[in-house]
Amino acid sequence: MRNQSPVNDISPVVVVLFAVMVLVEGVFAAAEAGLVGGRMGIGWRVAMIEDYGVFGSLVRWMWERGEWPLEHLLRFVTYPFLHGSFVHMIFAAAIMLALGKYVGDRFRWWAVLVVFFSASILGALAWGLLKTEAGMLIGGYPAAYGLIGAFTYILWLQLRSLGEPQLRAFQLIGFLMVIRLIFGLLFGSDGVWIAEIVGFATGFGVSFLVSPGGFARLREAIRGAGQT
Repeated sequence: MRNQSPVNDISPVVVVLFAVMVLVEGVFAAAEAGLVGGRMGIGWRVAMIEDYGVFGSLVRWMWERGEWPLEHLLRFVTYPFLHGSFVHMIFAAAIMLALGKYVGDRFRWWAVLVVFFSASILGALAWGLLKTEAGMLIGGYPAAYGLIGAFTYILWLQLRSLGEPQLRAFQLIGFLMVIRLIFGLLFGSDGVWIAEIVGFATGFGVSFLVSPGGFARLREAIRGAGQT
């Protein structure tokens, strides 16, 4: 029996996304430990969050004025790689790696990227517009929840093909939302759940288009609905 690396069967694009998260956090950790950057390195995390994180007040300002400067639009795709701490990063990255492996086994590499970044973008936009208090959004959770949405879509199709209740596909997101609710009641809510649930819905919805044969299935479903 030949030895196989546990990452051999993980989609390379998922490995790259995971590696970027780990690398960025590794630089911040090294800087805060004084290993790189000297005295200036201590403030690298805060500076990067200010430059590449998403702020609710900024989102509302762009929405109200109808102006979307490129430098601020970039925040919607950079914030998933910024975290407040190593623990914050490792949980988001672990979810992304686990669900990304499952989705990456069934979706093309570009489809994984579409799910990841569309969930990040729409999750951040919804968070910025719906959250009433000022705040900032960082971390890979909205994107990870997008992959959970794609995972749910795959299960949903499998259950439909087996003639089993398709609501079972939503057990994971239901469990996660209950956990989020409990933590919110105990420790207060930061509103990130808005970005997470929108990220999930985005990942689920986008999967109808980017999954193998997904567009054809969607077209057939629309035709069928029109004939009823």
